[in-house]
Amino acid sequence: MEMQRIKRNEIKQAIWATKSAFLVCGLGISCWAPMVPFAKERLALNDADLGLLLLLLGLGAIIMMPVSGILSAKFGSRKVILVGALLVAAMLPPLMLTTSVSTMAVVLFFFGSGMGVIDAAMNAHGVQVQNAYGKPIMSSLHGLYSVGGLFGALGIGFLMKWGLTPMWAAIGVSTLLLLIIGINYKFLFNKATEQTIIDEFNTVKSETNSKVKLWFNGRVLFIGMLCFIAFLSEGAVLDWSAVFLQNNRGVSNEMSGMGYASFSVAMAIMRLFGDRIVSRFNGRLVVISGGLVAASGMAVVVFTPWVATALLGFVLWGLGMANVVPVFFSEGGRLKNVPATIAIPAITTIGYAGLLTGPAMLGFISNAFTLPVAFAFCGVLLIIMAVSYAFKSRVEKC
Repeated sequence: MEMQRIKRNEIKQAIWATKSAFLVCGLGISCWAPMVPFAKERLALNDADLGLLLLLLGLGAIIMMPVSGILSAKFGSRKVILVGALLVAAMLPPLMLTTSVSTMAVVLFFFGSGMGVIDAAMNAHGVQVQNAYGKPIMSSLHGLYSVGGLFGALGIGFLMKWGLTPMWAAIGVSTLLLLIIGINYKFLFNKATEQTIIDEFNTVKSETNSKVKLWFNGRVLFIGMLCFIAFLSEGAVLDWSAVFLQNNRGVSNEMSGMGYASFSVAMAIMRLFGDRIVSRFNGRLVVISGGLVAASGMAVVVFTPWVATALLGFVLWGLGMANVVPVFFSEGGRLKNVPATIAIPAITTIGYAGLLTGPAMLGFISNAFTLPVAFAFCGVLLIIMAVSYAFKSRVEKC
């Protein structure tokens, strides 16, 4: 078979290189979490206005994800991963300094664009590496994303607590991102290797199945909508956990990133064992139980008045959500008659629409009611996700 031409050593190197891309993505996006309260205060925004501004991050991501798929098909996903990492690194310092709402909107859009480019490319690349390896690795890949989320959220706060200005803290993180991706870039699969794997697993003939038709395949849309809820939930923690802890639990600005950090470390630990869990049990059980555990964590965050229990709630939230998205991506990469090169960008784009609409939606709910009510709304959606996946065979037929 063609797959035999890919050496085992090359596959293992590609696994670690792909993990580095997930690490870079997690570091980049999580650095924004503790900066949200500073940006809100610096720009004098209420919750609704902040929600609208955050739309630009999601908008940039969702616009660039399909573009990322097109560019990956033409140039190879490793070049696209590099471009995305460069854009994210370039946008971090301006996020810490901008004092104009209009300028912040532009910077957030390009920051989101970079996240969308690298996210779609690294997930598509991860599926190809998993197919070449022949064993589940998606949970461990996303585990490195969560590790990045932990160190990014905590790192910015500690760097500023030690006396660095937000600008220099951001420059330090940006330099780290460039070093990580630069060292590991050459170990990612090149375009020719990716094409070998795609040809091996692609059973769809282009003349009978158009890309547009496959994007609207019922199974693709169903998994995409569940990803929408999952990403909305993760976006709620990313964009609103620091504001919640600061305004509703009295946590200081410097330590307000602890909520996202708690969420991220729980996800990281759970995802590092996720491949074994998915192999031992099945994806259906992982998604159903995960959604319910995450919803219970949200309830602890909302209904207990203490900081410690709120952090425990974020831990439960992270434990529940840890392996949900990896299961969805793995399932998308195995759909019959839908190649991973089409299914993954489609599912990722629909999922990231949760990051597009989620922040604004929660901002409006928070402005009309309270932020705890907005979090409770996320909990209801998580329960819907779990129940829907429990009856997925029936739902996909509808």
